[in-house]
Amino acid sequence: MSLNWIALLTVFVFVNIPSISATEGKPENIWPSTAPQETDNIGEEKATPSKPGQKQVLRISNVSTPTLQFYPAPKGKNSGTTIVVCPGGGYNILAFDLEGTEVCEWLNTIGVNAVLLKYRVPRRAGLPPYHAPLQDAQRTLSITRARAKQWEIAEDRIGILGFSAGGNLAAMAALKYSQRNYDEIDAIDKVSCRPDFAVLVYPAYLVKDGKLVPEVQVTKNTPPMFMAHAYNDGVTPESSVLLWLALKRTGVLAEMHITETGGHGYGLRKSSSNSHRWPQRCEQWMRERGLLGKM
Repeated sequence: MSLNWIALLTVFVFVNIPSISATEGKPENIWPSTAPQETDNIGEEKATPSKPGQKQVLRISNVSTPTLQFYPAPKGKNSGTTIVVCPGGGYNILAFDLEGTEVCEWLNTIGVNAVLLKYRVPRRAGLPPYHAPLQDAQRTLSITRARAKQWEIAEDRIGILGFSAGGNLAAMAALKYSQRNYDEIDAIDKVSCRPDFAVLVYPAYLVKDGKLVPEVQVTKNTPPMFMAHAYNDGVTPESSVLLWLALKRTGVLAEMHITETGGHGYGLRKSSSNSHRWPQRCEQWMRERGLLGKM
């Protein structure tokens, strides 16, 4: 990766929320001023590539100014469906290419628009790990829905997809949409932040001592979900299994794929395991849900 590209990722060009167009696709601040409850000085934001010989992952750290970036699908195959993408990284960093930009590019190939969320990391002291990121995700979902006409997308086909900690964030956004994690600040926050569906890829932190954590409260209005996990994942596949069971028992549409091997943190990259085939299964699931047809 060139130093120029790293610099571009390190120093984003920010614009005010109303000014971005569907064709520009530049990163932009999701908050009109300082993000809610953002008072700690966590240091300068950094973009750090892997060392030679290591698995290539661009790690974004020290995010205090969260952004979104719109990746429009090609006009000839745009389904109108849009997905907010949440990279993982343990709520400490963001695996920005592996579980972010590469995923947005894949979604575009199947006619899905993508919104890449660069949420706040690392964890803020004294708060649940997902607290600040959930604020950013809820705000991003509302912005995306509010811009449906401008971006030429379907306002009732807006989902969220996350990996690992980002999968935890996607789950929390799908489970906690009825109450914002921050006080409303403008008209954007009057627009629904409920995702119409969620895709969780090796989600983390959803279980403790063999049970779903108290924050995971499934209702009949919880959005449909697709989950993918590897059995030998050190971040226990019970997160997916127990959530899937709770969804099915409540009557919520849900599909889960567990591969024998695959480990953790593979994103879309090919391996010797079947785990890397989750995108095809997810595409089929979306197609069966009517999410890939024209608006």
